[in-house]
Amino acid sequence: MKPHRIFAAALAAYAGMAALPAQAQVFKLDRDALIRYTSQNPFERFADGRPKVPDAILEKVKGLSAEEVFGIERQGYPNQFDGELIALRPDKKLVGRAVTLQLMPLRPDVADADGTGLHSNRPRGQSISHQTVINLLQPGDVLVVDAHSITGGIIWYNLAYYIHQKGAGFVIDGDIRDLDGIHEIGMAGYFKRAIPPYLTSCMVTGINIPVQIGGTTVMPGDVVYGDSEGVYFIPPQLVKGIVDRADTIHVHDEWTKKKFSEGKYKSTDIYPAPSDPELKKEYEEYLKNHLHQ
Repeated sequence: MKPHRIFAAALAAYAGMAALPAQAQVFKLDRDALIRYTSQNPFERFADGRPKVPDAILEKVKGLSAEEVFGIERQGYPNQFDGELIALRPDKKLVGRAVTLQLMPLRPDVADADGTGLHSNRPRGQSISHQTVINLLQPGDVLVVDAHSITGGIIWYNLAYYIHQKGAGFVIDGDIRDLDGIHEIGMAGYFKRAIPPYLTSCMVTGINIPVQIGGTTVMPGDVVYGDSEGVYFIPPQLVKGIVDRADTIHVHDEWTKKKFSEGKYKSTDIYPAPSDPELKKEYEEYLKNHLHQ
């Protein structure tokens, strides 16, 4: 088992096995454990303890660029970006709150114990599949799936359409199928590869637990930010600071463009910051008058 899976399983086991459908259980952080592992979250929470970054802040995140989000590396979070997945719609940004799912290759004795195999023999209401997690999605949620080494399309047109209706999009470190159909929906999403086969041989091993997407660690409630360059997973406690700094950057870039357009200055006179006292004073006044407008 990969180290990140051992960590997730051990962490969830420590938190306790939380029941989902009747009589079926799966690794899942209970409310108290989820609050503890996201203790720096400054916002409200969902009933299960998942951080709930406000919609108003998510709207501001949609206006950011990846370069503006990049600052989290300097705040001690160097492993929150993945640029290896394929963007379903590079022209669309993906912004929302992470709902995490972990899948592993099917092992019947493990899956049968709790009805977590994809084609469990238990009645539908007493088994758990990846659709169980898709059903949990709320407005503004992003389905984030750790499906390393699983072969088969985790979603296809019908499930993708459901995600589009309920949430904001998906990030799947694994396979999807019916690429053309999903593309036509117009939703933002990321995936590892598109292949024809159905998902047939896997089991659910974690719901709303820490998961690994590429070289990142994702917690439930992280803000997902995806653009044509890749995907960031932003801890909730960093989001407001990123948005506030971005406001300053936007005004700075606006002023810089304005001065360049005058055609009177060399690039070094204006960028990255003016050194001439008069220009510096002009910039500071511009910033004061235009920030947070």
